[in-house]
Amino acid sequence: MNKMNPKPAGNEPEAKVPTDLRKALAAAPKAKAQWQDLTPIARRDFISWIESAKQPETRKRRIERTGSMLAEGKRRPCCYTIVSFNLYTALKAAPKAKAQWSKLTSTERRDFIGWMDSVKEPAKHKLRVEEACKMLAAGKRRP
Repeated sequence: MNKMNPKPAGNEPEAKVPTDLRKALAAAPKAKAQWQDLTPIARRDFISWIESAKQPETRKRRIERTGSMLAEGKRRPCCYTIVSFNLYTALKAAPKAKAQWSKLTSTERRDFIGWMDSVKEPAKHKLRVEEACKMLAAGKRRP
């Protein structure tokens, strides 16, 4: 459980809410209520988007934007590629692939996700996720 979300997260670990984001949410009741209604994965996506900022000014803008997006009812950061639970689970089980994923640019990540999501059948999607993990473990940056 997390102070910002009283619901248990089940098998999905709760992401640690950074202090600056926690303060911003505390000052915005509507955004805080929406935050508490998000899934653990959606909260992790917001936190990851904020923490991926390289400049302090960018981080500050993203925190402000998070508050406004949540207040508007948004459930994911804008322009942020959503990692499927299948990929998240596969990367968690493959440390080399996960390390390479962390090094990818957002464009490279979008390319991988687009390639995996281009097949709609669940079985084929799962195979693409497995293939992507193999490629990432081998150091590839594009599918």
